[in-house]
Amino acid sequence: MTGEPLLPHGARIVQELLDGETRPVPATLRATANVDLGTAGVARSRYTSRAVHDLEVEKVWARVWQMACREEQIPQVGDSIVYDIAGFSLIVVRRGPDEIRAFHNSCLHRGTRLRTEAGSLTELRCPFHGFTWNLDGSFAGMPCPWDFPHVETDTFCLPEARVGVWGGFVFVNMDHQAPSLESYLEILPGHFAPWPLEDRYLSAHVVRVLPCNWKVALEAFIESYHTVAVHPQLLTTSGDTQTEYDVYPGVRHVNRMITPVGIASEHVEHDVAEQDILDAMFLTRDDPESTVPEGGTARQVLGDRTRRRLAEQTGRDYSSITDSEALDAIEYFVFPNLMPWAGYTTPLTYRFRPNGTDHESALMDVMLLEPVPAGGERPAPPATRHLGDNQSWADAPELGYLGRILNQDTATLARVQQGLRALSAPDVTLALYQENRIRHFHDTLGSYLEA
Repeated sequence: MTGEPLLPHGARIVQELLDGETRPVPATLRATANVDLGTAGVARSRYTSRAVHDLEVEKVWARVWQMACREEQIPQVGDSIVYDIAGFSLIVVRRGPDEIRAFHNSCLHRGTRLRTEAGSLTELRCPFHGFTWNLDGSFAGMPCPWDFPHVETDTFCLPEARVGVWGGFVFVNMDHQAPSLESYLEILPGHFAPWPLEDRYLSAHVVRVLPCNWKVALEAFIESYHTVAVHPQLLTTSGDTQTEYDVYPGVRHVNRMITPVGIASEHVEHDVAEQDILDAMFLTRDDPESTVPEGGTARQVLGDRTRRRLAEQTGRDYSSITDSEALDAIEYFVFPNLMPWAGYTTPLTYRFRPNGTDHESALMDVMLLEPVPAGGERPAPPATRHLGDNQSWADAPELGYLGRILNQDTATLARVQQGLRALSAPDVTLALYQENRIRHFHDTLGSYLEA
């Protein structure tokens, strides 16, 4: 007896799979944790109340670090994007090769929105009366300056938000008293050291409006408990009940889950052969030569296939990455709304936001981040695709087979929001382990709302 506490079921399964790896396993993947957050529910009003939304605007969106874009979306001096969040709007602009600024997107004359879309700029000029600012935020002039003797032009600068960069993501924070981005991200940079996201490039960026509160949408993507009902086609190839959920002591803004791929779910009541798993994988359905050798496993075959594919696509050597890194859904959450993945088969990142000031609709961003080819030649990022009201994720061909899965993920969200409005109980009920990341998210959210 070692005296060590037993791991939760999912963590034990994932760690046993890592025990069987033939390559060195990154210490990050061994970092399991399960904080007991109790069994209390989450107040229904968190999802339905306008007052809660207004409090989130004041206490969360105005005060936390949040991802605005990827660096490669503003590669040249003068390139800019508009980042909107819950009524706030920022112009994020590259001021110099190594300098990014974020200005509040309002003219100081009569409040006109300065920019409505991304683009290359030499100045920030109001379309209403022509008030103009330089890309460092300093005032450049206005028509009829004689009529504004009360304006101190040296100090009539555009208000700024703070900017930080991690992993190729540009973060902004409107609270100048908030902790640094490095402090805010806590364990995240250390965990991602084996998988530097700054060495990835943006191959797809798709945005869609969802008919639910932003938290309803977010929570659908931080647990695998829904797989049996929502993604039954994945049960042969994905260990939903075998998912490891990691909530770390003293860590407010970051948690993680690892869903093993290439094994069958425990919901499958019959024996599943390794070849059956391989045959059912999206990656090998059109490859009749994919076979599991005697004594081998589907995970080993799939891992080898992924390592080979990555090498062919990038010219880099991936021979040392484990099957887990090659295959598994290793998804991190960064409060309040970012989900970067660490794996290679599905190089996803999600972001969730309120849809403007509407507390019962949300924006969901899906990004694909592929490894940069050898030599560092970063492909140009694609234009962001905004799906219309009558379009689905499958209407974005750049998402490939993921579009159909994302359609399944989001198909019930309107019903969830409708059900929450009608719920007679004051709280929703959560699982103890498989929905512990949702508890952790709400604990952190509550600490901001009550601050």
